[in-house]
Amino acid sequence: MGSTFSGINTALTSLYAQRRGLDVSGQNIANASTEGYTRQRVVMQSQNANLVPGVYATTDAIGSGVTVSSVERMRNSALDQRSYTEHANSAYHNERASAYTLIEDVFGEPSDTALQARLQDMWDGFNAVASNPDKAAPKSALIQQATTVAVTLNDASAQLNNQFQATRAGLDTSVSEVNKAADTIAKLNKEIVIAQGAGLGANELQDQRGQAILKLSELVGATATDMPNGAVNVFIGSAPLVNEFSTRTVEIQSGGALRMEDLATTEVNLRWADTKTAVASGGAMGASMEMLTRGGTLQSLSQRLDTVATTLASTVNTLHKSGYGVDGTTGQDFFASSNGLPLSAANISVAVTDPDKLAVSSGDPKGTPGVLDGVIADDLSELSTSRTGADAEYQQLIGDLGVSAQSSIRRRDIQNAVTDQVDAARDAESGVNLDEEMTNLLTYQRGYEAASRVLTTIDSMLDQLINRTGLVGR
Repeated sequence: MGSTFSGINTALTSLYAQRRGLDVSGQNIANASTEGYTRQRVVMQSQNANLVPGVYATTDAIGSGVTVSSVERMRNSALDQRSYTEHANSAYHNERASAYTLIEDVFGEPSDTALQARLQDMWDGFNAVASNPDKAAPKSALIQQATTVAVTLNDASAQLNNQFQATRAGLDTSVSEVNKAADTIAKLNKEIVIAQGAGLGANELQDQRGQAILKLSELVGATATDMPNGAVNVFIGSAPLVNEFSTRTVEIQSGGALRMEDLATTEVNLRWADTKTAVASGGAMGASMEMLTRGGTLQSLSQRLDTVATTLASTVNTLHKSGYGVDGTTGQDFFASSNGLPLSAANISVAVTDPDKLAVSSGDPKGTPGVLDGVIADDLSELSTSRTGADAEYQQLIGDLGVSAQSSIRRRDIQNAVTDQVDAARDAESGVNLDEEMTNLLTYQRGYEAASRVLTTIDSMLDQLINRTGLVGR
């Protein structure tokens, strides 16, 4: 038979349990807006009075109260893994779409100040010279218009190189962040394993670790696997980055290209520091590597821009060298390299600065008889409609860029929608709902009040038993 005083312990355990429930609900409410926080729930279970029941035990005890068996994190591992994957994909497509947006800003098409409009101004200038081959003003204007075309090509090439350098610098920063996050996860693994081995709660530490893994997934496309001891192993591709308490380091190979022109002799190689093998990166770093590698997006566009410049120079120079200037000059290139290196978009410039040397006539004005017409200038103006000319090459470049940019934006929008759906499902599972927590607070409060009333009732009963029994008739 249970002790007369056992009810006190039963009510006391309820007070402890309800108070723990109030504390956990208060913690949830306090962290309702904390990024990465996972809702916690008190798990209660009744205590058995017969902790070690004997074969012939005859006690009629109904129990000895309630205890808090654990404080659970309301986490769904499957949703966590899905979240890591989808966030990695979103980071990849966001970075890629942003890069294409910057590239489109470089060319700025369509616009009255972009290269296509500048080219048209130059062709119109040749047409004006063809109508007035003996006038200096149209020729001076043409030289200025052609110089503007060359400068626009120079600027576009420089801006593509600047974007390469900025992306390269960002990759260095991302590598440091990956290594730092990996160290953080390894340290948290150790603390969590020790805490759980000692029977202590480690929910907040697990939240911190989850945030670090999510950051790694966005940076480099990392995935994670739970271990039986409470630790987490992190992988990039199929290669381990964090193995319980130890980590590996990623690096960019020393001497890697810092500028786009360096790609001719070296590349940007993201690799493991220990094995020197390539890192199968995803996430934002994967998109950056697509931009930076030899033959990647930036170099490919730069080379196509160079093709526009060389085509322009080749077609114009061929006709210009066959004509004559007012002063009889012939055989002179109109476009040339400004630094002696092979002609490209970065160094194209106008070689003719004197209007009298502009070769627009089909005959020598100084010859006998002198010929001064605008036939060559007229032929040059017609290059604007050539199917193999610089305009056609440039229009194809802009068309392909537009298609790629729009495709990247559509894929980004679709992926972000998928990621938002996964995050919503994850939040529904692990996020804090203030209405639910307020309900829990009232539940635990009522439970606490009821347990207090039980104690009061037992106290009254014991007072009657101890202080008043046996007083009849006195």
